[in-house]
Amino acid sequence: MVLKLLVAGAIAVAFRRRSDISIGRGRVKTAFKEVSDLKMRDAPIEPSWIVSGSPIARAADHVRSADDSSYSAIWDCTSGTFRWYFHWDETVVILEGEVHITDEDGSSRTLRAGDMGYFAARTWATWRIDNYVRKAAFIRRPFPSPVAAVYRLRNAFRQQKTF
Repeated sequence: MVLKLLVAGAIAVAFRRRSDISIGRGRVKTAFKEVSDLKMRDAPIEPSWIVSGSPIARAADHVRSADDSSYSAIWDCTSGTFRWYFHWDETVVILEGEVHITDEDGSSRTLRAGDMGYFAARTWATWRIDNYVRKAAFIRRPFPSPVAAVYRLRNAFRQQKTF
């Protein structure tokens, strides 16, 4: 079993080290993609998640890693209140407008242009947008538990070596 975990970890590391990224359907060897070139598309919010209003959301994929474990996107939305489920880890940077966020535990905060926030995978948050918000999103798929365990073990060994 331990050998299987080590092999799975090694395979994951090998695939994550590839330097090419995906832009649209093609693979490129560059790390630059102009955000202003992106075409926004409708990205409707799941109707059962909407609490109030009629929010209209749009999105545009920016870049995607070769192994599909992470990607970045631009997303915007008009006024409304909705619950959002984060399937993957997501870091956001608010580019324009503001959003009032309430976590599952009831704590609230407001993110405005220039603010950064993080949402852990497999969590819910309620978003209230009074006018409009535009964000850049950096999304990372969590590793499967066995692979994550190998990384935690590796990190523990690395920390021990620094002392």
